[in-house]
Amino acid sequence: MSETAPAPASSTAPPATVPSRRATGARFALFWGAPPALWQAAFFLVPLGFLVAMTFWSVKNFRLTPDSTLANWVFILNASFFRNAYVYTFWLSVFTALIASVAAFPAAYTLAYKVSPAARRFMIFMLVVPFFTSYPVRIYSTQIFFSPQGIINSALAPLGLGPLHVLNTPTGTVVGYLVLTLPLVVLLQTFALANVPRTLIEAAHNLGCGRFRTIATVIIPSARIGLIVAGTFAFVLAFGDYVAPTYLGGSKPPTLSILIADQVKSGNNWPRASVVAVMMIVTLMVVMLVMIGLAYGRRKGRA
Repeated sequence: MSETAPAPASSTAPPATVPSRRATGARFALFWGAPPALWQAAFFLVPLGFLVAMTFWSVKNFRLTPDSTLANWVFILNASFFRNAYVYTFWLSVFTALIASVAAFPAAYTLAYKVSPAARRFMIFMLVVPFFTSYPVRIYSTQIFFSPQGIINSALAPLGLGPLHVLNTPTGTVVGYLVLTLPLVVLLQTFALANVPRTLIEAAHNLGCGRFRTIATVIIPSARIGLIVAGTFAFVLAFGDYVAPTYLGGSKPPTLSILIADQVKSGNNWPRASVVAVMMIVTLMVVMLVMIGLAYGRRKGRA
């Protein structure tokens, strides 16, 4: 009598518990995202909170007194010198961003479409080189060019032209802002234009679009995000700059950054300077949110 063979083990045993792909991705993102978040919290959010708290302090006998008062906000927001400095700084930064964006576009277009890859790499390297030196050093060098006996006026004198009065004027401030922002704007615009699909440009040419119409209807809309980001960076850097309006603009009229220094120097009034700084930060955040909305809003609407 044959014995019945034992039944084979069931192959439908429950699988071992394995963490889901989503949970693994979340832990991976948390692991690599925690250090930057902690860095931002320690060196941006905490100082920002301290700055906001200081706006409610007062100065007594040239010493900071931690209390709760709105006197600093009332004084600064009602002061005509603050309103004048705010309007002047804002519109000068807008003007700088527009000039930098318009002046950088031909150079960026040439680098993106008209030169060889080797020439493009060399020119990008040359645009990065100015950042190897300190920004104040570059501003001092600009003074040498635009001083009354500087290089430009010395070259114009034999021609019977000039002298050009640039230093200690708003024009000098704008020149300093462009020294700071123009290379960066050219770089950002170049990367934005280089990422436009060449098939779109070729299709526009096949449909009979000329060069300028292709730029206006195809290239600029396709590179809109990068172009807006470049202009926004120019505005942000110009709005908070202290060096150019001080050493090229002569601090007349003062910008908000100069106003902060003046408030600190006059009676060690850090709380009022903190109010000006907070207003600058709020303005920059609002401007960046608006520009990001302009850059990405249309794309979301199409989706």
